[in-house]
Formats: sequence, C-alpha cells, structure tokens
Amino acid sequence: MIIIADSGSTKADWLLISENNDTIAEFNTKGFNPYFHNRDFILSELNNNFELNKYAEDIKEVNFYGAGVSSGEMVERLTVPLSQYFTNASLNVGHDLNAAAFATAKIGTPSIACILGTGSNSCWYDGKVGVTQVVPALSYVLGDEGSGSYFGKNLIREYFYKKMPEHLAKKLEEKYNMDKNEIFKNVYMMPNPNVYLASFSRFLSDNKDELYIRKFIERGLLIFIDLHVCSYERYTEVKTNFIGSIAFFFEDILRDVAQRRNVDLGIVIKKPIYNLVKYHAKLRDDKLG
Repeated sequence: MIIIADSGSTKADWLLISENNDTIAEFNTKGFNPYFHNRDFILSELNNNFELNKYAEDIKEVNFYGAGVSSGEMVERLTVPLSQYFTNASLNVGHDLNAAAFATAKIGTPSIACILGTGSNSCWYDGKVGVTQVVPALSYVLGDEGSGSYFGKNLIREYFYKKMPEHLAKKLEEKYNMDKNEIFKNVYMMPNPNVYLASFSRFLSDNKDELYIRKFIERGLLIFIDLHVCSYERYTEVKTNFIGSIAFFFEDILRDVAQRRNVDLGIVIKKPIYNLVKYHAKLRDDKLG
C-alpha cells in the first residue's frame, strides 16, 4: 500500500491507495510543519489516529509533502518521526511547493505554482521534476503575503487602528474575542500563532460582499501577485496555478487582480491531494511501461 500526504501548518490530508491506484482510505491529522512541530508532537498525532494505525505497518511507500520542508535539515526533522511510525515504508519527504506544482500542471508543461492557505509561497515548475524560486517565502512574521495569516494580522491591525467601518468592527467583536490581551497571548505566547491569525480569514469570507472587505482582499492579493508571480521573467507566457483555501474561497477576486497584471490564471483548487494521487499513478505507470 502507498500513502500520499499533503500537509499545511493547520492540517494534513492523507490518502491511502493500493498499487493499482484504488483508494483504500482517507485520513486527516493536524498539519506538520518542522518549524513549529517536533518529533514528539508528530508521533503523538500519528499514534492517536486509530484508523491510520490499522494500516501503518502494511504501508510500503510514503510520499509526504509539507509546509516548511525547505531544506535538508527540515526534511530530516520530518523524516525521523515518519520513519519511526511507518516502519516498513520507503519515504519521500518534499516541499509543499512540489505538491502545488505536481497537482496543478501537466507533466511537460512549465508553469508557476502558488500556495495561498495559512501561509503563501510560489515557484517556477519546469514541467518535469524541477521547482525553483525567485522570491523566498518569509513566513508569517516577515512575509506570507496574501495568506490567511497575513489577512488575519492586517485585519486585527485595521480593527485596533480604527480603520475599519464601525458596523464591521462590531461584527468582528461578535465573532471573535477582540480583547487586546487575549490577542497578544495567542500571538506571542501560544503555539502556532500563524494558525491563530489565519482563523480570522473566515470573517473575510463571511463578509466578502462588503466593499471594504473586497478592497482589503484585493490589496493583499495584488501584493502577492506583484511579489511572487511577476518576479518570474516569463510569468506572462505560462499558466499560473493556485492551491489553498484562500485562493479557493476568493477565486473571483484572485482572477480579477491577476487579469490586472496580465497573469494567465489557470486552475485553482483547495486541496492538491487527489491530483497528487493521479500524478504519482502516472509516474508509476511510466516507470512500469
């Protein structure tokens, strides 16, 4: 059996398939980001998944794509607990940018692949196996433009700086605890502040018909396009594809801002996991053929 996983910082999707590419089971766990999660956390989360435990020893191949897997050190931080859990499997641990590229482009066709979820990122995909970056991702403190954490951070700032229309400020207070001390505790003292900040993006989705909210989203997405798409020399010559919840739920606004920058927006999907299964199936078929 083969398992394929796509992990953001918030949650991970797992799909168990047979060698004939038939789906056996689907699982969800918390996301594993090596910058935020250590070996004990990862093993605990895996061991507490009763359904996954039933198959773990029979899995022969693991293809894991994750946020933060951007260097050899970060790969190792995930490989160690995964190898201790999947004791009989070969491991392939890769960056979530690879997942974005493999899930959205046709093999042999160059493209730009982007992630807009809890965090954000982009890469150039050569249509084969090569993924390169021009502008690095700087995570939620320094970057993550256009992401859920970026929008959450800026929404909170707009609220406290009183830049938000009063009726929306009241709606925000009804949905979230907007006490400054509570927000500081979650941002500066609690684990996974990026996930906490991204939780505020639901407010944007619920109120995106408000002109203020639409303009707010447009600004963030334009910043992402300008920095992370237009930085590629040939960006007007290829499709630019997106994965992630922010891209998916605000696709109409994303298409509008992309058009303003002559970006040829291709497919937009919330989760790459099902397309990754097709990608790996084709790789196996090509290898056998």
